[in-house]
Amino acid sequence: MLKIGVPSKGRLMEKTFDWFGGRGVTMRQSGAEREYAGAVEGLEGAELVLLSAGEIPRELAAGRIHLGVTGSDLVRDKLVDWSAQVWQLAQLGFGHADLIIAVPMVWIDVDTLDDLDAAAAAFRAVHGHRLRIATKYHRLVREFLTAQGVADYQLVDSQGATEGTVRSGTAEAVADITSSGETLRANHLKGLSDGLIHQSQATLYAAKAADWGPGAQATLTALSHKLGITPPAL
Repeated sequence: MLKIGVPSKGRLMEKTFDWFGGRGVTMRQSGAEREYAGAVEGLEGAELVLLSAGEIPRELAAGRIHLGVTGSDLVRDKLVDWSAQVWQLAQLGFGHADLIIAVPMVWIDVDTLDDLDAAAAAFRAVHGHRLRIATKYHRLVREFLTAQGVADYQLVDSQGATEGTVRSGTAEAVADITSSGETLRANHLKGLSDGLIHQSQATLYAAKAADWGPGAQATLTALSHKLGITPPAL
């Protein structure tokens, strides 16, 4: 049985259902609204598994699902050397968001990463500790800032409203997902001109660790034909 992991609620689930449905594969939630199970019609040998978008990278890496739809930002942040663990099969064209570095608007002299690096060094000299950047995306942000030569910062974990951490005094800057920038502006934050870390969108992945027996392979071949994509070389 080919297991397909799909976000369990909200617009991501609806858009995913629409994307597959437009290609002849109907997905629907089974039973009650809060029941995380579903059915796949129009494709023999497939099972729908409803998960949170954040769980899907983990389930792909463990091989407990064969295919999964989630944001490319989540796969890149949660999976070490992600391309060694999953195949990227298709970008689905929705769920667009940018992961960016943002600082307070009142930092009028901080517009670039070089400016941020200088501000971080000055901040540490004055306050005796490193400038704090709140984020949920530790791996992506750390790799990006290291590659750009930014030092004298520390990442602080944010599992709530990241944009509000500057106002609450728990961070001096943020690294977060934004689609329109409205939430940043509402919290008096601005993105750095060269602070784009990753442009994310909903993406279909296949798990390299999954059990790709003859049945799963045959179903993947049939699904790939319907979707108009090239299946991975298993």
